[in-house]
Formats: sequence, C-alpha cells, structure tokens
Amino acid sequence: MLNDAPPVTISRAQELSIRDRIIKGNMWVSKLTIPKPPEDDIRQVLFKAIEGLKELGDASGGYQEPDVLPVEAEWTGYRAGVSAQSPEPAISEAEKFTEMMREVTSEVTVLYFHGGGLYLLDPASHRPATATLARLTKGRCLSIRYRLAPQNPFPAALLDILSAYLSLLYPPPDALHTPVPSNRIVFAGDSAGGNLCFSLLQVILEIQRQALFVTWHGIQREVPLPAGIATSSPWLDVTGSAPSYQANRAYDYLPTHLSNFPACAAWPTQPPRPHLYTNETMLLHPLVSPITASSWQGCCPIYIQTGKELLSDEDTFSAMKLANLGVTVIYEEYESMPHCFGFILPKLPESKKFFTTWARTIKLMAETPDALVPSATLVKAKSLEEVTLDLQTLSTFTEEEIIQKMREKVEKMTLSVPKL
Repeated sequence: MLNDAPPVTISRAQELSIRDRIIKGNMWVSKLTIPKPPEDDIRQVLFKAIEGLKELGDASGGYQEPDVLPVEAEWTGYRAGVSAQSPEPAISEAEKFTEMMREVTSEVTVLYFHGGGLYLLDPASHRPATATLARLTKGRCLSIRYRLAPQNPFPAALLDILSAYLSLLYPPPDALHTPVPSNRIVFAGDSAGGNLCFSLLQVILEIQRQALFVTWHGIQREVPLPAGIATSSPWLDVTGSAPSYQANRAYDYLPTHLSNFPACAAWPTQPPRPHLYTNETMLLHPLVSPITASSWQGCCPIYIQTGKELLSDEDTFSAMKLANLGVTVIYEEYESMPHCFGFILPKLPESKKFFTTWARTIKLMAETPDALVPSATLVKAKSLEEVTLDLQTLSTFTEEEIIQKMREKVEKMTLSVPKL
C-alpha cells in the first residue's frame, strides 16, 4: 500500500501515473484541446479572487502567476451495445463526439476533476469512473487534464479548470459542443479533484461578491454558479493536520506526508518549499484549503462522500460547517472504507452503492434540484444498512481548533524545509 511503499521520486511517480490507456468497451472518449482566449482577463479575474479571499492584513502575492494556456480534456460518454473488449472505432475525435451525443439522453454535463494529490494522474486514469457516471446519469463528462504540481503550483490547476468551465458555458470558436446552461453542469471530483471542485466554487462565489465579469473570446461574460458539486473523499485541508491522519492510518493506503520524496528534477523546488502545491504562506488560503473558507452564502448544493480514512475529519467537519451555514448538503460516510474506495475496489457492493448514489445526486442537482433534501447517512459495512446522522453535529471540532491545528502543522512543515 502507498503508506508503506518504498519512496520513489516525484518524476518517477508522475511517469508511472500519467500515461495513456487503451480505450475499449462501453465508453466513448473524444479528446480535445480548449484553446486559450486571446485576452488575459480570466487570469486577472482569478488573481482578484485570490487576493479578495485573503485575511485582512495579509500581504499580496505569495504565489506564482501562471500563464493562460490551452487545456487538454476528454469528453466521456456511455457506449451501448458493445462488449467490454470492443476496440475504439477508428474515426476522428469529432466523429466520436457525434456518436457519443447520439447516446446521451440527459442534459446532465459533469465537469470532472481527477484526483492524485494535485501531482499525479490524469483523465485517462479516471475513464472507468467518468464512463460509469455517464452511464448512470445518461449524460456526459468533460474530464480536464489540469496542470500538475510541483512543476505547476497553485493556482495553475485552478486557472485551467476555470477555463474549462467557461468553455462549457461559452464555447470557443470551432468547439464541438453548444453552450451548456450552468444549471445543467455539476462539478465532480475525487480527492484532490474534490479540492478543485470546492476551490472553483469559491472562485465563482468571490467573482460574484466582487461583481466581476470575464472577457472571454472577445465578449464580457458573467460567471454563474453550477447546479452543484459532487465529491468523493475531497481533500479540503492540504496541510494534513487533522487527527484522522494518524487515527485512521491503519485503515487507509494514503501516505501521511507529501514532502518526503527522494530528490529529482521536480523536487525539491528551487527555492525549496514545504508543500508540493504551494508556498507555506498560502496553505491556509480558502482556494488552497477550502475548509478555511468563511463564507458560502449563495452556494449551490454539495455532495460529500467519505470513509474511515485520513481525510475523514476534514470531510465531516466541512459537511457540518456547510450545513450550519445553510447550504444544502448530502453527506455519506461509508463504514470501514478507505480513501476513494469506489475507484480502487469497484466490484464491492459498497462501491456500486456509492456510484449509484453519486450519479443519482448529480442528476437531481441538474434536473430536479427542488427534490434535493439535506441529509447525513452512515452506510454500514457489508450489510449496507443506512443509519441517519445529524448534519448539524457531525463533528466534535470547532472552527478555531481546525485553524489552530493547521497553523501548527504549517509551522512544523516550514521548519523542516532545508535552508539554502
């Protein structure tokens, strides 16, 4: 398992995890590149959101300012009437998109952000999951190949997924898809992808607080909220400060540290920093660790699934906090299950139940949002019995305790950085 595996370099880990896979069976995959807009406005608006979400008195900057670049992505849909070993047809990407759309019977569009600690994996690794979501929702997924750390630190990934969202709403020239209404789009992601779902949602909320518009391919555009976000084991505190990182270590496979890697071309960075994703001064920023966000006013519905894992405490606390702030929250906790179990153990009854619930919630968000009911449920191991929990009292932690633990962890991380 990962938490006991011998360490490998970041470069080697990325090489092993980022590779194309053979496309076959019950999925349509249409690859595309979202062109970068001729303007720089999306970048400047993101920087304004970052600065606007800082604590009063915090210094400006503290992060690298990424360029706007083209963004690679994949449309994924369900392909019916073929065997699991059927090869992908030898047709163009545009023809694959057309064939995919022939089988789409719902207006649901899932904007998907893959997991991988913000430094591993890509859309190819998550095709089984996005194809399953497409089948169960009867819609389609757009899975984004965002830039990875440590080579591309915060906010490069956030800039890429914001570009992807705008491209759905307002298709660039020569795009294959027509404009997608925001109330038909659901952000979904696992682990680090869940972090990006919450972070992008906070970007949009801050854009609206500041009454900003984005000039996108020559036209000034508003940035509306999606229909909802639906996440599996979202990583909401990138400092890893919660007690569950130690308490649940025996039940999970995740590594407890994301800095103890052998040296390579990618790591440590120059100058060194304590975290793969960003500088220590940004680790408590709401767009880096969304658990610290103070305002969710006007927020869309949110689905959070977790297990008995390293991330349990932050997921449970965030669900409670959001519910107490008036957000419609659907929370599911799977007893004895590790991080993102539905992806690594897809044949388990628990995994099948999770994917069914995940897809059903996404459909409700995009098709019949009035039918969404806030809830918190514990799914018992093996029996799959559902036990109702109280959303308002899910966690025993207070906001002050969470922030204090994060600050203490950042201080320890900073002290461990080698001095030049």
